[in-house]
Amino acid sequence: MRAVAVVVPAHDEEALIGRCLASVERAVAHAREREHDLCTVVVVALDTCTDTTAPQVRRRGVETVELTARCVGTARRAGVARALRLLGSEGADTWIAMTDADTVVPRDWITHQLDLMDAGVDLVLGTVRPDFADLSARHAAYWRATHRRGEPAGNVHGANLGVRASVYARAGGIPHLAEHEDVAFVRAVRAIGAAVHASDGHEVETSGRFAGRTPAGYAAFLRVVHEKLEGPPLAETRA
Repeated sequence: MRAVAVVVPAHDEEALIGRCLASVERAVAHAREREHDLCTVVVVALDTCTDTTAPQVRRRGVETVELTARCVGTARRAGVARALRLLGSEGADTWIAMTDADTVVPRDWITHQLDLMDAGVDLVLGTVRPDFADLSARHAAYWRATHRRGEPAGNVHGANLGVRASVYARAGGIPHLAEHEDVAFVRAVRAIGAAVHASDGHEVETSGRFAGRTPAGYAAFLRVVHEKLEGPPLAETRA
């Protein structure tokens, strides 16, 4: 029986976790409509949450694991471990799909990854699009001009990463890093000779905020681009 584990790390994401989980639930339902015997579990790793993130997640009936590491790598790793225990499977027929709590995934997010899994892919590098409502018009136009559909750059994003469970184990799992844990993991997967594939067929939308939950994450990248195009954010200019 095939299985899918969806893992979402979260630290104080009360404003965005609801829409994230709604999109994940829609993707899970679509996958189960296509494969009626598909076994699925969604786990949110609640890392040092001090706001309403935890109660929001529990009200949705989603599985959780709580920790106080304040480390995204540790949170992802704990979420994967919990999910695989619940599924009782970590073999070649089990797929791990990772995203972030400030991200919305498309309806075919899981099915597209399963299709690639069937084609022999061991790890999928999915693309990420910022929420253009959070960006200036110039920044949004720049992003569109530098990210063409059908030409995925193969960048590593924890917000859109999928891997075969057996390969995850062979590569040593997500490392305990406060940033770039996804990059280190993909490097380990490549080192064991696994099949890695970049695709924008299941692109996700991540918040366009400039202050993220990790020091050098996607938010920091967006901030650097914004400053090149527009100068420092308004609040910083006033200061």
